[in-house]
Amino acid sequence: MKKTFLPLLLLILVSFSTSTNKLTDDEREMVLKELTHSQKEFMRAVEDLSLEQLNYKPDDETWSIAEITEHLAITENTIFGLLEQSLKTPADASRRSEVTISDAQILGLIEDRTNKVKTQEAMEPTGQFGGFEETLETFNDRRENHIDYIKDTEDDLRNHFAALPFGTVDGVQIVLFLAGHTDRHVQQMHEVMSDPDFPEN
Repeated sequence: MKKTFLPLLLLILVSFSTSTNKLTDDEREMVLKELTHSQKEFMRAVEDLSLEQLNYKPDDETWSIAEITEHLAITENTIFGLLEQSLKTPADASRRSEVTISDAQILGLIEDRTNKVKTQEAMEPTGQFGGFEETLETFNDRRENHIDYIKDTEDDLRNHFAALPFGTVDGVQIVLFLAGHTDRHVQQMHEVMSDPDFPEN
């Protein structure tokens, strides 16, 4: 009896230790690509802009590029915080059926500027980080931390979940939403730059 019990116990222990579904190489590469690409596009958009250009507002209802930058610095941790909160509870594969939107659809939905949504008050720019350079540094520090997390994480992101206005998403999709949110606001920056009265450099 003892001879058969020990192998059985080891099998059970191994089963529990390998029950976590890590990111596949393709998933990790995809998420890192979206995070780094959106960061680079953002940095390219604000590169070499003067203070006058950064603070230009086409009208009273439109954010300046500096204000958009602050919004991105704020929401970088706010959105990622949804993932951190979801990781406080055990992974639950039984909830997979609640996710009805694909990774590609997440990106397409958030990047689509035809539907404009007013942000929550807590995410509105107020100058909380200081000047533009300090705000930009805050965004980049936070984004680099999130990139480092994705590079190294062993968390089962596909089986942790959060509720967004359009439905339930998994942990991978939260991070894709974060990257897509950056791309969305880079588009907004280019809309400001395309205004006929945008200052010349």
